[in-house]
Amino acid sequence: MGAQTKERADLDAGEIHDILRNDRRRLAIKCLREQDGQLSVRDLSEQVATRETGESPAPRDKRRSVYVSLHQTHLPKLDDLGIVDYDTDEKEVRLRDRAAEITTYMEVVPRYGITWAEYYLVLGILGFGTVLAASIGTPLLGAIGTPAVAAAYLLILTGSAAFHVRSQDRGLFEGLRA
Repeated sequence: MGAQTKERADLDAGEIHDILRNDRRRLAIKCLREQDGQLSVRDLSEQVATRETGESPAPRDKRRSVYVSLHQTHLPKLDDLGIVDYDTDEKEVRLRDRAAEITTYMEVVPRYGITWAEYYLVLGILGFGTVLAASIGTPLLGAIGTPAVAAAYLLILTGSAAFHVRSQDRGLFEGLRA
């Protein structure tokens, strides 16, 4: 195990890119996150193989191939970088706190095709424009009233933020821990 590597403060951009450019490593990290951070290598390989093939259960040769590549290549690499603890004797894998450095980059562009930053920018512009329109008395929005329109947008913003936090499988204050 790479004890010196695990103690470094941050991964550099090259290491992050190297981890994320491999589909199997990304899937392994994602599967571990979805299973409370810990799985046997067998269970992890079955989940990764299922996602790669779209079949449940995945064909035996695919599961075997995934198991071997995780065991021999990907998990030792992630262990050396301090992303996971890989117990080769027990064949167990556990995400470390440092995995948050990687998962942040995995979430940059969601499956919907826009980033969260773009979503919030558009939401803010629409909210500002709508509240402004209500305050100058445009027919429909003026009748509703500026406070009601502003409250509706704050509710939408709060709901969006709650969904965003939940979709990242992180607690509200997880990023604040040292």
